[in-house]
Amino acid sequence: MTATIDDLSRALDATGTLVAGVADDQWSAPTPCAEWSVRDVVNHVTAGNHLFASSLRGRPLPVTVVGAPPDLLGPDPAGSFHASADALVQAFALPGVLDREITLPMGQVPAVQALNMRITEMLAHGWDLARASGQTPRYPDSVIEDQIAFSRVLLPNLPAGRTPFAPSRPVPEDAPPLDRLAALLGRTP
Repeated sequence: MTATIDDLSRALDATGTLVAGVADDQWSAPTPCAEWSVRDVVNHVTAGNHLFASSLRGRPLPVTVVGAPPDLLGPDPAGSFHASADALVQAFALPGVLDREITLPMGQVPAVQALNMRITEMLAHGWDLARASGQTPRYPDSVIEDQIAFSRVLLPNLPAGRTPFAPSRPVPEDAPPLDRLAALLGRTP
């Protein structure tokens, strides 16, 4: 269950492929995230990437990812997402960053936990994007399995009312790993 920066890079790359695969007429389409369109989901993960990158660099948090962050995508959503992904990987790769805590809206978090959080976020919202846009996500099963294990440990420790996820849903044990993670995080595969 020890995530690496390479795991993050693979998750970001696969999510970036999904973002790039969104057709022009799909940006306003609904997603499994009840009140968010495809564009809203991509904006959310882009804002989150920038927020985590800023915190990892010890800078003030630039935007909120709770609710509706300002539009960070502009006319090139895929390019904006990729720029945020690059900034995030560069920030996690800074010397010593994984040995300290960072400040996030929820408080102080070990950077290693933040790394897992970003990977889980990419997987969950990548699943959302794939569902909404009719694409097939291409995440490594080993990365997904690690994040299932991470989420099983983290979710019970979140304060009541502070979890960003719906209650877990039932899913067959032999379901694909990404569907099992989605169900664990309250989505219906």
